Amino acid sequence: MIRHIVMWNFKEGFTDAENKENAARVRQELESLTSCIDGIIELKVYINELSYSNKDIMLDSTFESEEALLAYQAHPEHQKATTFVGTVVQDRACFDFKI
Repeated sequence: MIRHIVMWNFKEGFTDAENKENAARVRQELESLTSCIDGIIELKVYINELSYSNKDIMLDSTFESEEALLAYQAHPEHQKATTFVGTVVQDRACFDFKI
């Protein structure tokens, strides 16, 4: 299995209310992928509510295999979701590892 963790910060220029709305949509867009892409074991999006963390949003996901992760990344529905995500976040950090 592969664990895939991605973290972002909100882009500058959004209000707190807009960031809250954007975060909810990021969660909805990404978590909905579990129903349409094979190989996802678990996929959760967490929104930071603590002032001392240095990232605003985290995707924590587990895939059946490295091939499943690569298929997820290339899947058209994932590409569609990342188009929106990219409009509201910056400073992407990713960490993938075998479990």
